[in-house]
Amino acid sequence: MPQFDLPLEELRSYRSRSVEPDDFGAFWEKTLHEARQHELDARFDEVSLPLTGVRVLDVTYAGFGGHPVRGWLVVPAGAEPGEPLPAVVEYIGYGGGRGLPHMHLLWATAGYAHFVMDTRGQGSAGWAQGDTPDPVGSAPAHPGFMTRGIEDPHEYYYRRLYVDAVRAVEAVRSHPLVDASRVAALGVSQGGGLALAVGGLVPDLAAVAADVPFLCDFPRATTLTDRLPYQEIALYLKARRGGQERVFQTLSYFDCVHFAARGRAPALFSAALEDQTCPPSTVFAAHNVYAGSERSMEVYSFNDHEGGGPYQQAVQLRWLQGYLRS
Repeated sequence: MPQFDLPLEELRSYRSRSVEPDDFGAFWEKTLHEARQHELDARFDEVSLPLTGVRVLDVTYAGFGGHPVRGWLVVPAGAEPGEPLPAVVEYIGYGGGRGLPHMHLLWATAGYAHFVMDTRGQGSAGWAQGDTPDPVGSAPAHPGFMTRGIEDPHEYYYRRLYVDAVRAVEAVRSHPLVDASRVAALGVSQGGGLALAVGGLVPDLAAVAADVPFLCDFPRATTLTDRLPYQEIALYLKARRGGQERVFQTLSYFDCVHFAARGRAPALFSAALEDQTCPPSTVFAAHNVYAGSERSMEVYSFNDHEGGGPYQQAVQLRWLQGYLRS
């Protein structure tokens, strides 16, 4: 697929037309306050595996509504509480779950505590199994997750998921092997969007790395690409004529452009100029308003949604050293 979005020089100055709701801050302050009325109840159970370089802990903590959320904490073998580690919290791409522990060895072998959050209700897309159900029902929705509860921000699926993601940082910070002052959030696609949301909701992260992030600039994304998952929203509106204003009002509370405008931690973005799943203009929309004084963008000119893949991981490994190593 050739490049289809704005030229790179225009991408660097592009601004989204997504409008932040007047009560955006109050909405999220109240949402997180309600979530914290439930005890975090983070539990870390050691898993016996034939892996010699790492230790693996099976994690459960209370996310949105006190619902149990699963995760893996992978740490270097020999890690001791007296020498707490910097930590990387990773969020998973759309449709995936936490999978199996041996799928997550990179960051622990680089010397970090690595927390992988399972994604409620997801993990049945065929590439990584999930273990966290979403116990909340939904009004009529297109198959997938993008339209579940989409006519009310209080009921929208991603309200629950964003809260889970914030509580994941709180859970990993509660472990004695982790240095709570040196925690980064990262992810690819949906995971990158979650990292940006957490960066806007948790003011003291050490760093944020968002690789080809999803959930950015809904007004443009839903009219520019016909790929899933954004297409779920278009198909929903195709059936529910006249619902556009209400739907986009809900989405404005979850647009990661608005979270980026609140982010303060150093941030590393990446965009792929042939990406039809998360078009590059939507990624630049978040990057260009990012509030932190330190932000950078890696551009992959001839890649689709795979983006930089392992090349971007290599960039992240070098970049994070400057923020997580004391």
